Amino acid sequence: MTTKKNIRLPKSKGIETATVYTPDECLKKIKHIVLQENNQQIVEEFITIQNMKQKFEEAEVSIPNKIVMFGPPGTGKTLTAYYLASRLELPLIVVRLDAIIHSHLGETGSNIRKIFEFAKLAPCVLFLDEFDAIARARDSIDEVKEMARVVNTLLQCLDEFHSNSTFMAATNLEEELDTAVWRRFDTRMTYELPGRAELDVFLTKLLGVSQEKRKLIEQSKELLQGCSFADIEQIILKAKRKMIIEDSEMSYDKIAHGYAAYNPRTLPRDAAPVGAIS
Repeated sequence: MTTKKNIRLPKSKGIETATVYTPDECLKKIKHIVLQENNQQIVEEFITIQNMKQKFEEAEVSIPNKIVMFGPPGTGKTLTAYYLASRLELPLIVVRLDAIIHSHLGETGSNIRKIFEFAKLAPCVLFLDEFDAIARARDSIDEVKEMARVVNTLLQCLDEFHSNSTFMAATNLEEELDTAVWRRFDTRMTYELPGRAELDVFLTKLLGVSQEKRKLIEQSKELLQGCSFADIEQIILKAKRKMIIEDSEMSYDKIAHGYAAYNPRTLPRDAAPVGAIS
């Protein structure tokens, strides 16, 4: 069994280029995850294929191992990486952009190659958030020559990435990715702000399933429409803190207070969130 102790990550500037999470640690982080139906289907099919590798290889059908996730902040992209690592029972390797991006000529590309080579040798889920930082369209970059080299290195690494590991990338700025990078991914997942169905499931996970909580959830859905999952979690957390301080029950007033205190950037009150389910 692979443990943190025997995972030796490549280093840059004297620090490790990634952070390691065991499958058990990943499991603890995903207790409130809610995937929209289409993304849940994509993940389940991906896992099914990973468990049928021999059949796919015998049929000479390629096995997907590169996933790109895009959509607004706080909609579950990072949690999906934890979720997949937990389900596949593999360590999650979260790349540190502050470690791999270097001011010296050629160092960034070298660090990218090192982390991909590591993932090819040690089965894992390799996750890179804010992917646009190294995959930006080559014709839109000021430092064209150096950053173009970085993108070229990335493309080579993606082309050569045939292993028992999975590479996952997330971005909020999908329109800024180089078109050649898009073509290297065999699986694409689109994330949207939660609609009413996702709000219901998520609030149930956060608040509970009693009859009283059901009434509270129904009251809160309209207020929280247009918020991301991350926003909602922070709002409910503030409400729970107030509940503890006052030694009282959860109420709509506390959630409304949490909303006002957190002040999330939401859609206009008269607009439905993207992907809303009526």
